[in-house]
Amino acid sequence: MKRNLIALFVSAALLAAAPATVLAQPQAASAASTVSPSKLVLDNSTRILTTLEERRDEFRADRGALRTFIASEFDNMFDRTYAARLVLGRHGRGASDAEVGKFADALANSLMARYGSSLLDFNSQLKVRVKSETPLRGGAMVKVSSEFLREGGEPVPVDYLLRRNGNDWKVFDVMVEGVSFVQTFRNQFDGPLSRQSIAEVAAQLETGKLKAGTD
Repeated sequence: MKRNLIALFVSAALLAAAPATVLAQPQAASAASTVSPSKLVLDNSTRILTTLEERRDEFRADRGALRTFIASEFDNMFDRTYAARLVLGRHGRGASDAEVGKFADALANSLMARYGSSLLDFNSQLKVRVKSETPLRGGAMVKVSSEFLREGGEPVPVDYLLRRNGNDWKVFDVMVEGVSFVQTFRNQFDGPLSRQSIAEVAAQLETGKLKAGTD
């Protein structure tokens, strides 16, 4: 139950980490790349929560539109391949980029298939407050600490780990109440990956035999 709650919140947080897809002039796109990680997290958290609220009825009636929205947002900024290598841990040593890529896609698809519809019931009236931005590894990585503020409830701490990818920042881990996306799924899939190949585990995620967020 606890893991399911964390996974649902992580799904929302991952979407909130993704920047808007904007059709802009090249100059504007270049300028956007200079936006700080903290501002990316704040602006896009607010935008995603607002979109979920404004389009909730549309998404309830058209799950295809919801899936399209989730896929586009999730792909924009989350570094799923790097995160997948961290999830694989020792099992990913020597694995090809293609193998890791298939696992990354399967994990993302499983996570969003399992919790995507639940986002329609997610409390989009939350407010987001960025608390700090801490450079790591000489500035190559950044930790953005934030809180989701709930009316009548305790704040939910949500931390984002980002790394530079060219001129952009990419999220590779999200921690909700101190529980890491990467560590949660590394623990879950350690057993299956000890018994089966990466390709076999990825295939089971795609077919639903294995589901992200459950044992």
